[in-house]
Amino acid sequence: MADGHAGEAEPPGGGAIALLAAHCDDLAIGAGGTLLTLCTARPGLRVDALVLSGGGTEREDEEHAALAAFCPGADLRLTVLKLPDGRLPAHWDEAKEAVEGLRARTDPDLLFAPHPGDAHQDHRGLAKLVPTAFRDHQVLGYEIVKWDGDLGRPSVYQPLAPEVAEAKAALLHEHYPSQRRRPWYDREAFLGLARIRGIECHARYAEAFHVSKLTLDLAGGETRCGCC
Repeated sequence: MADGHAGEAEPPGGGAIALLAAHCDDLAIGAGGTLLTLCTARPGLRVDALVLSGGGTEREDEEHAALAAFCPGADLRLTVLKLPDGRLPAHWDEAKEAVEGLRARTDPDLLFAPHPGDAHQDHRGLAKLVPTAFRDHQVLGYEIVKWDGDLGRPSVYQPLAPEVAEAKAALLHEHYPSQRRRPWYDREAFLGLARIRGIECHARYAEAFHVSKLTLDLAGGETRCGCC
């Protein structure tokens, strides 16, 4: 997409995507299967990733190893910052500057980010920042299962081959040992949600995303979606 405007429903050959997250492991939980599918199909895909918290801790090391595994063969460029976990609303200016910095160094064909309906204040705050910097880009808002019970009705699905869904669950367990103590962080939860989303799109497994704006060019065959 040479002109920087939202274009095809998926990145063209080569291409670039961007990833935004408030915390280490958000991207892998919300879109890990899709990243495996996309990067395996498109070797050399440029992936620019920004995570707002966890920098300088074991979480940053986990994230580097995990995203390398979830984006095989990609030209991965990951930045992990040091904003305090759970305090994004109080660090709005720093978060906004970071998102604008990501936009300044990439013009992605597709952006993965939290969606505004997420109950976690960091996820929700980051989602609100997305359209202030990525104004005309195709954005998919990923979902993260958690105790808040905020799973909604997504509108976009990426079917996952069974082996991809299994690989996602295995990689999550392997690369984020700091999270294994959490009662919801297990294979059953990840595959269970993937199975439900698969039922909704007539597949065995799937990941689902939120999109709030979709522009159709029925004459030209172009599909565009705005910031979620």
